[in-house]
Amino acid sequence: MIDKTDFYAKHHPLMLKIFEKSCLGIAGCGGLGSNAAVSLARAGIGHLILVDFDRIEPSNLNRQYFFTDQIGQFKSKALKDNIQKINPFIRIDEFSVMIKDENVDALFSDCDILIEAFDQADQKIMLIETWLSLYPQKPIICGSGVAGIGNNNKIHVSQYDNLYICGDEECELEAGITPLAPKVCIVANMQANQALELLINQNKEF
Repeated sequence: MIDKTDFYAKHHPLMLKIFEKSCLGIAGCGGLGSNAAVSLARAGIGHLILVDFDRIEPSNLNRQYFFTDQIGQFKSKALKDNIQKINPFIRIDEFSVMIKDENVDALFSDCDILIEAFDQADQKIMLIETWLSLYPQKPIICGSGVAGIGNNNKIHVSQYDNLYICGDEECELEAGITPLAPKVCIVANMQANQALELLINQNKEF
């Protein structure tokens, strides 16, 4: 069994100290959320809060960090299990509930940064508005425009105060066509990378 020292042997010690004391929230554990959470866990984030009311379906497996034997399980619980196989030293709280404006505070109040990973535009807007109203000094990192393939040059990060948007901010899903892993994972990892950068910049000792 690997020990904690071995697991973190290749991490920069000052960076790891910052990441270990940080708490990040993942609102939605589908394509964006599951892949962003895995990258954050590998980086050494100390505490993740995973929230998603949905269950895994076969159609999710083309882009979400799940396996065939997890079909039917709640996404938040299955993602916690998968992450703990990668990084058993991380603290993970998972909630299989629908996120609404009235429970955002109860679910995510401990978070330094929130990653928004919803599919529906109205849910995205609700979460952004609620988060920035509750925590105007805390960043929220969203995904927008992950459909299709190619067009790498259009994928970027836009910043509006403490709102960060990753993606091409243009493409929309066509009926009957699901997002594909390459573009979804690019944007998910941009979200994770942006979160790590913010944590470093917020900690002056680094």
